[in-house]
Amino acid sequence: MAIENKKHEALPLRDRFGRKLNSLRISVTQKCNLQCFYCHREGEAASNNEMTKEEIVKIAKIACELGMKKVKLTGGEPLLRDDLPEIVSEIAEYADEVSLTTNGVLLEEYAQSLFNAGLKRVNVSLPSLISRRFKKITKKDQVQQAKNGIKAAVQSHLHPVKINMVMLKGINVDEVPKAIDFAQEVGAVLQLIEFEPIQPENYVHWKKFHYDPVSIENWLKKKAISIQENPLHKRRRYTLEKNGDPVSVEVVQPMHNSIFCQNCTRLRVTSDGKLKPCLLRNDNLVDILSLVRQDANSNELKEAFRKAAMLREPYWKGRNGRYDQLSSGSGE
Repeated sequence: MAIENKKHEALPLRDRFGRKLNSLRISVTQKCNLQCFYCHREGEAASNNEMTKEEIVKIAKIACELGMKKVKLTGGEPLLRDDLPEIVSEIAEYADEVSLTTNGVLLEEYAQSLFNAGLKRVNVSLPSLISRRFKKITKKDQVQQAKNGIKAAVQSHLHPVKINMVMLKGINVDEVPKAIDFAQEVGAVLQLIEFEPIQPENYVHWKKFHYDPVSIENWLKKKAISIQENPLHKRRRYTLEKNGDPVSVEVVQPMHNSIFCQNCTRLRVTSDGKLKPCLLRNDNLVDILSLVRQDANSNELKEAFRKAAMLREPYWKGRNGRYDQLSSGSGE
């Protein structure tokens, strides 16, 4: 008797622009143990209708069957869920890669168990290396815990470990060289991220703290020994070298960036079970959790995904509203 392969052969799901969707980003909770003023909360409206483990896994399984074989778990803070290792383990039966975004405060305790459960890689938010600045941004004095979490993730063989640093004018931009040194020291990749005002309360802070990463990127170009391009969003990845050791720095520049949007191959799921075609919009959501709770069959659930795919379009458009940099390739 043939043994069923739980990693189903995928049929690629494409949107109406021909872009292949290959990754799913699932928010597993809105709860968080930090209060970062720039947090976009995955573009979600407030809700207390959190999905169960079984519901999350079922939705992820359907996505994998449609070709979205990379699944990223996010929040809020995913590590506040006691069942996170079980969620990772069960999704890993279907996905080629399960990854995580976290603020890192609890990661030191859980990194090894998450790796053992099947987690492949992790992104850790680290807005500052300096205690008083970290507290100003997050309302908590836990920078050391976040650093320890990053180190534990590397030691647990999660790879790559990416450090996410949202650049904030007048707060942390001067720390970029030190952040590069820290990433090199621990064996991580540094991602420098432009502040996006997704939630209404973000706008007042965005006007004060938004930093255009162009000057940082020009500095990196001069320092880099090589420059590559990540297929996802066409982000540039700069490899620098210090004392003979390389370190990678990636720049994430989404604002008013048509190339970034047009090369997006991701679909999102909100913590209350809605398929979200775009981080910046909430007027085109598809409720899949209701279907799951009504015991809809796999074909009906796949149809919800297809509907969400057809609602996808680049938020930032090119000149004259054109989509001239569309990608049908893969991303990370």
